[in-house]
Amino acid sequence: MATKRKASAAKKAVKEKTPARPLSSREVAKGFDGCVQRGNPALKPVADELKRLVKKIVPESRETVNPWGIPSFDFHGPLCFLMVGKNHVTFGFTRGTSLTDVAGLLEGTGKNLRHVKLKDAEQLRDPNLRQLILEAAALNRETPLTPSMRVKKAT
Repeated sequence: MATKRKASAAKKAVKEKTPARPLSSREVAKGFDGCVQRGNPALKPVADELKRLVKKIVPESRETVNPWGIPSFDFHGPLCFLMVGKNHVTFGFTRGTSLTDVAGLLEGTGKNLRHVKLKDAEQLRDPNLRQLILEAAALNRETPLTPSMRVKKAT
């Protein structure tokens, strides 16, 4: 029953374009771990290594779960997100269209979002991927997103 209420609140927030209630620390951690469990468990090492990489490159970032239940990293607003699927981990950038992608790693056709499909941990060693993370962090630092676009802090 409580799950239905949470889902209903999230749907309402999407319709109204306002964030759902702030998530607790436990819900944030559960969101990251739950994302891997819902996807292909064989991709867990890729997702774990990706989390370590983002935290290494942008140590000030914090793990969050956005109002739509997607594990994300926040640094002066939404920075990037990850989703574990059947065949790959989708590593997305909320301001992807503003990034310089000299290696052509980014995919997508949306207004702002772009993503990279990661199938193994070896791809995380690509210096071009590291550059995308650094550039996204610099963009958020220089031009923070408005408060209405930010994910609320966990309580």
